Amino acid sequence: MNVSDDALAQRFATHRDHLMGVAYRLTGTRADAEDALQDAWLRLSAVDESEIRDLRAWLTTVVGRLCLDRLRSATARRESYVGPWLPEPVVTPLGAPTSEDPLEVAVRDDGVRLAALLVLDRLSPEQRVALVLHDAFDLPFADIAATLGCTEATARQHATRARRAVAKADPPPRATLDEQRAIIERFTAALAAGDLSEVVSLLHPTAVLVGDGGGKARTSRQLILGPDKIGRFFLGLLRQYGPLVLTGAPVLVNGDLGMLLPDVAASDLTRGRARRVTTFSVRDGRIAAVYDIVNPDKLIAVPDFPQPQPHDPAGLPQR
Repeated sequence: MNVSDDALAQRFATHRDHLMGVAYRLTGTRADAEDALQDAWLRLSAVDESEIRDLRAWLTTVVGRLCLDRLRSATARRESYVGPWLPEPVVTPLGAPTSEDPLEVAVRDDGVRLAALLVLDRLSPEQRVALVLHDAFDLPFADIAATLGCTEATARQHATRARRAVAKADPPPRATLDEQRAIIERFTAALAAGDLSEVVSLLHPTAVLVGDGGGKARTSRQLILGPDKIGRFFLGLLRQYGPLVLTGAPVLVNGDLGMLLPDVAASDLTRGRARRVTTFSVRDGRIAAVYDIVNPDKLIAVPDFPQPQPHDPAGLPQR
């Protein structure tokens, strides 16, 4: 790499966190986001930089176009995916010092919570790109139209329809970590006691459990809807796996409280359990969603963290 290439690489690096946030919001996976950034760098290195008036805007447009291609191909791949699909989680240890990892920087924003990403996943690729690039990153509709290969009026229409869909979906706002901790502590304590009525009372009337094993690890292959069914499902797990079903390292999952649960080998008394990340969404003081990510392909980038002591079955730090 010559001096000129090195200078260009440094300029690209100054925009990397921003671009990773764009790509992850658009694709929902670390691998696709990183691939998009790598391809954007290759395209930048092949053009005359003097012809680029605004490097950040140019790179954002390029990354948007690359992610659009990935979203379109993902739509076809999703048809053969086994069970529900969840975004690849960004997992960090609870209470760890602030990291400058580009994805961790991105998830500090409320817009990259799992609940918000799932709403974006219901949009068409064109709607998702138009909404994210304009509303989250202030890209002009003229540039978005170039990314989508459509007129500016059509790009505006895609964004308008996306906003309506997001408003209709009404994802819960992010609860504070203290509120999340309090409800999850009560939930795990009720499970440990086998108190179905208490478990049900802590779940929102519209609660849903979403498991993503991708056909490669065991979890629910169907959405589980409603407090009673979810409560009975968890108590069934407790009978099958014993108290270890409640034991995991406390972590932040896209900025929300969750647990990283290690592999558990099968024994004469319990079944084996695959490594997983489980997190929650809270609405009105109750658990509105449980996300159980077990597909090993989505956990490759998740390191192992120290597990809690046996006397703390919920794995949550005490207040």
